Amino acid sequence: MKMKAVCAVISGAVALFALQACTQEQQNKISRDIQNWTGTNGVLEVYAGDKVVRRFLKIDKLSTAMGTDDGKARPYRYGYGVLDENLNMQADPGEKKVYFEISDYATNYLFFENPR
Repeated sequence: MKMKAVCAVISGAVALFALQACTQEQQNKISRDIQNWTGTNGVLEVYAGDKVVRRFLKIDKLSTAMGTDDGKARPYRYGYGVLDENLNMQADPGEKKVYFEISDYATNYLFFENPR
C-alpha cells in the first residue's frame, strides 16, 4: 500500500516538473486543449454603443480564422452558439445554434463564461 502512495507522489512530481519545463505558450496550449476537450459555456455579446444587439449562448470556443494558402491568422473570430433572439440569457425553444463571425477591427464584443 505504501509503495503505491510513493509511486503516486513520484508520478505527480514528475508531471509537475514536466509542466514547469514547458514554455508559457506550451502551457497555454495545453490549457486550451483541455478546455476544448471539456467544453465551456461561453456567452458572446455584440454591442452597438452601450446596447447589446446580439447575444450567442452555449459557445464552446471562439476560433481564429486561418488562411487556406498561407496559414496566417485572419482578422476575425468565428464559432457556433445559440442565437438568443429575445436577449433573455436563456436558450429558449425555437432559438437555434448558428455559425457566427466577428471582426477584430470593427466589432465591439464581450466573450465570457456563463455562470449558470
